Amino acid sequence: MSTPRIKRTSLILAPLMAALVMAGCSTAPATPEAHITVPEQFKEAAVAQGSWKSAQPAESQPRGQWWLAFNDPTLNQLQQQAQEASPTLAAAAARLKAARASLDVSRADRWPQLNLQAGATRAKYSPAQQGQASGTNLPPATVWNAGLGASYEVDLFQRVANSVNAAQADAQASEATYRSVLLALQGDVAQAYYQLRMRDAEVALLQNTLASREQTLHLIERRQAAGDVSELDVTRARTDTSTTRAELQGLQGQRAAAEHALALLLGRVPSTFHFASSPLMPDVQMPQVPAGLPSALLERRPDVAAAQASMMASTARVGQARSARFPALTLTAQGGYASYELKDLFDWSARSWLSSLVMSLPLFDGGRNAAHVARAESLLDESVADYRMAVLNAFGDVEDKLSSLGAVRAQSESLDVALVAARRSADLADKRYKAGEDSFLTLLDTQRSLLAIERQAVQLRGAWAASTVGLIRALGGGWSDSPRDKDEPKVAASAQVAAAH
Repeated sequence: MSTPRIKRTSLILAPLMAALVMAGCSTAPATPEAHITVPEQFKEAAVAQGSWKSAQPAESQPRGQWWLAFNDPTLNQLQQQAQEASPTLAAAAARLKAARASLDVSRADRWPQLNLQAGATRAKYSPAQQGQASGTNLPPATVWNAGLGASYEVDLFQRVANSVNAAQADAQASEATYRSVLLALQGDVAQAYYQLRMRDAEVALLQNTLASREQTLHLIERRQAAGDVSELDVTRARTDTSTTRAELQGLQGQRAAAEHALALLLGRVPSTFHFASSPLMPDVQMPQVPAGLPSALLERRPDVAAAQASMMASTARVGQARSARFPALTLTAQGGYASYELKDLFDWSARSWLSSLVMSLPLFDGGRNAAHVARAESLLDESVADYRMAVLNAFGDVEDKLSSLGAVRAQSESLDVALVAARRSADLADKRYKAGEDSFLTLLDTQRSLLAIERQAVQLRGAWAASTVGLIRALGGGWSDSPRDKDEPKVAASAQVAAAH
């Protein structure tokens, strides 16, 4: 008599045993590899090297505080103010906090869920519901109950594990995005600071030029009164003086706009922010930033790290979608007390319990689960492509910044020669005009040429600072020129890009 019972028990437990055996199978695909050919060195790295006097890299400083290499206390203070008050950074920090909270929500599914239940129900049942004869009058009854319930999902096919992995990768992506926003803020502050100082230098140059033009105008007016020069020289001098004044007024407006831009980065209202004039001097030093190996760039750029984490999250979500097509095993248990009278609720005879083991397997869902899997796999393909694009953009960004820095250095070297010649020409023209050997128009032309070259030199100093900061941003906010990095094995070239499904 026991043999049929054993067979029936085996038939009942067979699906459970099969599910437990299959539970060792992973539903998530292997993390796809975005195979990208990594160059051995940056093409524009040699172009960016020049003969400018540069400060040495601050290797002893924390890598995250890259601006300390500029040795500028004012810049250090501005960076601290921006990080404390920037609304953009605060929003990124809030998104990171939310992502970490979502991770905690997913991790909670790994544990049994417990809940305390207590309450009362009042109902009137029909005779049929209570197994009584028809016409039996059953009075309404009140049932008091109190107990503890528990439920737990056995993670047979890693639905919970994949959910946790996806949330963890999302948190990592949010953290990398926060670091990317922080780096962008730091770079914007530095570039706005040097842009403002460049405008200060231009304003100072034009103020000195305007003072010189006004002195020349007074001198020519006296010479005209003495009959030494014609009215034409006076009108030309007045025109040049007025033109210089107009250029100065325009520059002062640009300087105000640069100051407003810096105020916004610091989280300040522009009307309450004032930055004292601090011209960018010709002897300013910028840190020398080695480009390093392209393979190391992938470890430094936070946007690349964010794209990689998003790809890992998409991989886990493919497994999460696939697990919905397999059986789900849920354990539930309830225990407590139930009584018709509140005073008898906790009597030993009023105890009750219930336990269940339920396995559910979707048989027909109209293609919903298959569509979820197809969608997750498509999003994985998209994340792989986004990661590839992030890597390519990172390489291109560094090459652009190296090229820009090299071009600024080459321009500066050429302009230094032109500036010496222009100053010599202006000095000779002034002497020849005072000696009566040249016309005022010749003097005016040489002075205008000198002013244009001097302004270009000031602008190149600002471009040098902006390009240096831009290169640091492109490198991920830090650099290293240690022998360890030089000996680092290079990433091998790969064949193709594909998501494993």
